[in-house]
Amino acid sequence: MVSFISAWCLVIISLCYTYVVARLVPNGMRRMILFIPVFLYFFIVPLSLSNIHAVGITAFFISWLANFKLFLFALGRGPLASDTKILPLPIFLAVSCLPVKIHLSPKSYSHGGSSREGLLYYTIMASLLVLMTKVYKYNSKLPNKAVLTLYAIHIYLLLELILAATATMVRAMSGLELEPQFNKPYLATSLQDFWGRRWNLAVTGILRPTVYEPMIQLFSVLGPNWSRVLAVLATFVVSGLMHELIFFYMGGLMPDWKVMWFFLVHGLCTTVEIAVKKKVNGRWRLPTGVSRVLTFGFVMVTGLWLFLPVFNRGNIFERALEEYAYAGALAAELKSIITSLF
Repeated sequence: MVSFISAWCLVIISLCYTYVVARLVPNGMRRMILFIPVFLYFFIVPLSLSNIHAVGITAFFISWLANFKLFLFALGRGPLASDTKILPLPIFLAVSCLPVKIHLSPKSYSHGGSSREGLLYYTIMASLLVLMTKVYKYNSKLPNKAVLTLYAIHIYLLLELILAATATMVRAMSGLELEPQFNKPYLATSLQDFWGRRWNLAVTGILRPTVYEPMIQLFSVLGPNWSRVLAVLATFVVSGLMHELIFFYMGGLMPDWKVMWFFLVHGLCTTVEIAVKKKVNGRWRLPTGVSRVLTFGFVMVTGLWLFLPVFNRGNIFERALEEYAYAGALAAELKSIITSLF
């Protein structure tokens, strides 16, 4: 915990430095060069941590999202840039180091439509996550594919809870309206729908301006069709590389590139799907229920085959469960101390 707090204090100091630089230096290469020390520190900061949750959160929030946001900011683009002036420092810090994006329209984005329904939704998810930690005691009696399926559900629940808690904290402190992090990905009717509109929208929102749109411009000489295909593939490649890096931080293992192949397969299949949709042009469409089953099935099958085995290879879930047990024991000890005092 001390290492985590120290690392994040340095992260905040680094972001304050970029804020001052941005006020003094205009957009462009000079600002980019002055940001280089921060980029480098953000890439190595997870290596100073040992707690698997702290490593994962820091790698995702800082090494990936914050670095990409600062890259765009150096060029005067992205969520940290403004047409009129630089964001106020507290909002700048929140948006740069947390997976949140300010939503400028008055539309609300809660899961339930009311705060009570949203609270119920996340309470159910948290309860399921706690229940799953109990089920893991019987891992040795379950088939490997069943265990990996539990891992997939665990990842989704944990990610959505962490990102929702982060957004709630920022919303409460700033009063800002924020865009959602997830949009019920289990209801996706296509891979394009899953990756582009429903799954981990913080990543989608940062990959679009950093990779997809520049690739569209770079390959524009090939025509709109080919430029889009190459841009989609490039986006999945970058996502795959960043996931490989995060798993390196978390597991300490050199990549075997299965995670990269997962994203390459999805990138290729998404481009084929887009091409087929364009060819059919709405003349024929699968029923919604069938589309959802096929999409979810494809994501799960490829995940079990290529993505999820890395958690076994790096003993990531075993380490996470040890941390849950330690946190539970610590909470019980603190409760005992407080009870004895009062």
